[in-house]
Amino acid sequence: MHHEFDLRLDALRAAYLDGRTTPRQLLAALRARAAELNPEFNLFIHLLTAEEIEPYLAALDGKSPAELPLYGVPFAIKDNIDLVGIPTTAACPAFAYVPERSATIVAQLIALGAVPLGKTNLDQFATGLNGTRSPWGECRNSVHPDYPSGGSSSGSSLAVALGLASLALGTDTAGSGRVPAALNNLVGLKASKGLISTTGVVPACRTLDCVTYFTATAREASTLLALTAKLDERDEYNRANPLWNDASAFGAPRPFRFGVPRAQDLQFFGCAEGPLQFAAAVKQLEALGGTPVELDFSPFLEAARLLYEGPWVAERYSVAGELLETNPEAVLPVIRAVLAKAPGATAVEVFRAQYRLQALKAQCDRLMADLDCVLTPTIGRPVTLAELHAEPVLRNSELGYYTNFMNLLDYAAVAVPTGVMSNGLPWGVTLFGRAFTDQYLLGLADAVQRRHALPLAGGRAMDLSAPASAARHDLARVVVCGAHLAGLPLNWQLVQRGGRLVEATRSAPHYKLYALAGGPPLRPGMVRVTEGGAAIAVEVWELPSSELGSFLTGIPAPLGLGKVELADGRWETGFICDAYGLEGAEDISHFGGWRAWLQAR
Repeated sequence: MHHEFDLRLDALRAAYLDGRTTPRQLLAALRARAAELNPEFNLFIHLLTAEEIEPYLAALDGKSPAELPLYGVPFAIKDNIDLVGIPTTAACPAFAYVPERSATIVAQLIALGAVPLGKTNLDQFATGLNGTRSPWGECRNSVHPDYPSGGSSSGSSLAVALGLASLALGTDTAGSGRVPAALNNLVGLKASKGLISTTGVVPACRTLDCVTYFTATAREASTLLALTAKLDERDEYNRANPLWNDASAFGAPRPFRFGVPRAQDLQFFGCAEGPLQFAAAVKQLEALGGTPVELDFSPFLEAARLLYEGPWVAERYSVAGELLETNPEAVLPVIRAVLAKAPGATAVEVFRAQYRLQALKAQCDRLMADLDCVLTPTIGRPVTLAELHAEPVLRNSELGYYTNFMNLLDYAAVAVPTGVMSNGLPWGVTLFGRAFTDQYLLGLADAVQRRHALPLAGGRAMDLSAPASAARHDLARVVVCGAHLAGLPLNWQLVQRGGRLVEATRSAPHYKLYALAGGPPLRPGMVRVTEGGAAIAVEVWELPSSELGSFLTGIPAPLGLGKVELADGRWETGFICDAYGLEGAEDISHFGGWRAWLQAR
């Protein structure tokens, strides 16, 4: 397939800055290309006309990429997300309406300089994971004509995969932002619930829905999330993004622990290549410094089953139900069948299901407490269009095996490509973690993409340079050298805050260690010196970022927290000592550490 443009954010910005193209030229070319491809792929429900795009281009006149982070960036919008003045259909003509204002996320992107190209096809009412359930036609895969695009964000994934848009908006309730990413060699970011506003989005399940990004690379998804994870007063389900999850949290991974489902929990539905692809992905993570930890996946899988077997189907019904009752023929038979049992769900059943979900969440949270993330396949086995026609419900539910629990359990997830199957179809994994560890997961996904350097969707080129800083998440690291060491008198201050020992190591050889005057408890002071320094034995602990403040304010003078250099050259937050505190202190550096000095006393 012929691709004229590298639509990656950085490449586009460079092309605009040096005058190789303009937003008008680019959008005209992309519109023409989209019109050419649409009959084959059915990816657009409404491709914007030149007249409809013009106001967005006019708004960029006199502006530049220097002042607008997404200047002239073409994007596509799943047609259950509002764009002012253009019908929103949710892939159901009888449901369509013309919104008077854009969804918050769409308005944000436009304000940042991005230009909408069109409204994309989807599984009707975003109910389905395959991309065949639409009156506007089936969406075939971008790579292999015998397979579907995946859904429900089918057209959005194709817009990026076919090189028509730099990014596309999808939604994700059960996996709709991840399954199409896996099938089309894309990164699919399903950020933590509430981080991206859902105002102006047709709900599937209001309490679970997330707006998602499709991009060619994790790095671009990181940029987009940082720009748009903003509070929206119009969205009562919105949540503030903690600052440990800002743009600077995206970085290169340091050694980490990742959960891997037990062999008996993995399901590939008879696909011979899946197990090999997944084993290769585990190896990729190990090569990046990851330690795999076997995980009992059964509570996650039980939670997944609640989504369609439990009363959450009634939540879907609350959107489409009225239309179903007055005009059932307007809704596709397969969607009618999915929603049929919803009116029978009782409030009692809803509460019982919520209690069961809460019990499962408590279990899953415990299992994930000492892991940095969990790795799963994104889908067990790709299904062909023929198989979907033969058994639409069964084949669709197989696609959700590894995705359906994510929003119910409130986790963040990133789908990332990791390989190619023998038939040429892309294959990928999902990295998921606790809520608000999105940028950390994207940093890992970026490292995976740089390591395997597979060709990117839409003919784009991969930037192989590593991020300058280390990836961060909801746990902060603290280097301790004295009474806070494991088993010593003040260690409880870390343990009580959920602290966990990450490693015992040494500082760089540039420190002196002193036993400070006074006590109990006896306390050391570690001071950086220009000459005559030693390597001091230290421990690195990890504790929730939210607990770091109370820990810091409890540290008595002359000690405080600053930056300490470790033996391998890393700088981490750790205990430092004010110079005045060394009055009457004893230099114990030659012992090489606090424990050694205590034992010698």
